[in-house]
Amino acid sequence: MTVNALYRDDFYLSTAEAVVTAIHEDGGIELDQTCFYATSGGQPGDTGFLERGDGSRITLGQTKHGPIKDIIIHVPLEGEPRPIVGEKLVLHIDWARRYKLMRMHTACHLLSVVCPYPITGAAVGEEESRVDFDMSETIDKDEVTTRMMALVNENHPVFLRWITDEELVANPDIVKSKNVRPPMGLGRVSLVCIGEDSAVDSQPCGGTHVSETQEVGAIHIAKIEKKGKENRRFRIRFGTPTDEN
Repeated sequence: MTVNALYRDDFYLSTAEAVVTAIHEDGGIELDQTCFYATSGGQPGDTGFLERGDGSRITLGQTKHGPIKDIIIHVPLEGEPRPIVGEKLVLHIDWARRYKLMRMHTACHLLSVVCPYPITGAAVGEEESRVDFDMSETIDKDEVTTRMMALVNENHPVFLRWITDEELVANPDIVKSKNVRPPMGLGRVSLVCIGEDSAVDSQPCGGTHVSETQEVGAIHIAKIEKKGKENRRFRIRFGTPTDEN
């Protein structure tokens, strides 16, 4: 059943009410709507719990997509109780974890502004993220950190703009990822925009983000690794470079 993915329109929604629409044989739970982000585009799915009418909890270990993007499956930890189809639940995201991922994901976009090269891979993490670029140039990690922090401190707005699948196909150059295509098939694609009138950046992305760059906080490039003749892996961590010592 098609789910109403509430997080697509409100990244800060941490709780919501929902009705169980299906239970999978492995215990996976489908809901009529959800604020839980499903693993996609290098960002891990949300964890948290589902609150039942009697106040008991069903703790979730992950959230993932089904065979198509319109299906989102909430996967309980082993041994957790199962709800029944039609049961009403209150959803609670592990907000501290989600907010870290939002900050990190936005930081990855800032890195792609500072390093305007084709992206060959990325993974968003709670404490460290990585972005791989198709590049052969040598670049100083401290310089990259300084330029990223300038964008953070300038406190640019971060917002979504929606375009149709057809508009994306007609404008392929806005896609920075070399190997992964933006999620399509839902009729519309979200552009994550940074800066007034998207002056800093605009790129297709289905992940969750903070609403202004200042929320990212202190970040730095901890390491730049050579992964091939024309591939460089940048590792982003929270805090300042001195925190590495």
